[in-house]
Amino acid sequence: MSEKPRLFGTDGVRGAAGEYPLDPVTVRGLGRAIGNVLGLEARSGAPRVLVGEDTRESSAGIARSLAAGLKSSGVAITYAGVITTPAVALLTREQGFDAGIVISASHNPYHDNGIKVLASTGMKLSETAELEIERRLAAMNAPDGETDASKLETRSELAGEYVDRLQALTLLPRGTKGLRIVIDCANGAASAIAPRLAGACEWKATVMNAEPDGRNINRDCGSLHPERMARAVKEAGADFGVAFDGDADRAIFATRAGHIADGDHVLYAAAPFLKARGGIRGPAVVGTLMTNLGLERALAGHGIGLTRTPVGDKYVLEEMLRSGSNLGGEPSGHIIFGDVSLSGDGMITLLQVVRMISETGRTLDELVAGFSKFPQIIRNVRVKEKTPLELLAPVRGAMDDCRREMGDRGRMVVRYSGTEPLARVMVEAEDSDLVERHAARIASAIQGVLGV
Repeated sequence: MSEKPRLFGTDGVRGAAGEYPLDPVTVRGLGRAIGNVLGLEARSGAPRVLVGEDTRESSAGIARSLAAGLKSSGVAITYAGVITTPAVALLTREQGFDAGIVISASHNPYHDNGIKVLASTGMKLSETAELEIERRLAAMNAPDGETDASKLETRSELAGEYVDRLQALTLLPRGTKGLRIVIDCANGAASAIAPRLAGACEWKATVMNAEPDGRNINRDCGSLHPERMARAVKEAGADFGVAFDGDADRAIFATRAGHIADGDHVLYAAAPFLKARGGIRGPAVVGTLMTNLGLERALAGHGIGLTRTPVGDKYVLEEMLRSGSNLGGEPSGHIIFGDVSLSGDGMITLLQVVRMISETGRTLDELVAGFSKFPQIIRNVRVKEKTPLELLAPVRGAMDDCRREMGDRGRMVVRYSGTEPLARVMVEAEDSDLVERHAARIASAIQGVLGV
């Protein structure tokens, strides 16, 4: 089995802010290690890195510690301040930076944070580069010196440049002016971007949860909690609503009727829309192990296949690049429109939904009407360690029983989270009683062996 990074998970380095590996000394060392690796790969001269952050109270401090390490290894830093992860990805690629770094823990609560490192392409760093960074960090004999990096000058105009580029990339048709949209910014990085985008497009936007205080990011709002946004859409008679997560790489929608439309709904709306315009490429839409079986059946009705990958937008993108597909995503709201961007971008997803509504003359309710989800339950079990599940007899037995009873009438996915100490149990089938019974039994077996 090939060596895997230990600090870097599926979405960068993540943990509790202030604790290893996000303590100031380790972060400074990580910055120096990143800079050393980038120095080997820089296209010319000193490596240039774009750094941005979300709205957590710890983000600015982590950015300064990281910048200290980067500067000590000769990196030239451009600091964007609060900005979304997809914005850093796009600007890194289009403005010739050697890397982009975002201080964010995405959808996690405020006390967590993370360091996401993007290659010059705007895509997530390769595992080979992550391993080399970890080796160099481990080889450091002493903490790096206290390089003064507290005076990071914010290039606030970068947010506007990102919005301008989004509009140019998406090429919205006429007729989108005046759309009534409810936008939930999750008190995160979208708070600095979404109102600007809505103003530029001349939408009649109701913006909510755009007053970050350092601790309210993702708290009872955003893509993890879209119910309030959905109610606001229905009460206001808006055309639709959208909720982002903390760094705005996810987008969850609500229809005019107040129904939640997740990433699977967006893929269902987008795939036939693109196919009808000759704009879908590759053998299939790319989803993950968590993509609802109902979507697979609904796409098949349009003559469109579905390929599944492990959970994580990096795996979705890898398969898209391998197969030549230009559409993929996750139920969580990470959607990749490959002809526009090679990263999940909640703002691009919003613009594409606006485009679909405008060009078809149909409401979002109508665009997703042909897709019915199979009953699905996801149970999260907090665990003390991540022992391979196949080695745990009670868990293995519960999973085997589930497979036998469901047969080809449903699916089961049991896996560990790549970013949190959780085991995730997903069961879906046409029979909701079957789903509930087996999800409860498997979760109980995990709780009994590994639960905290």
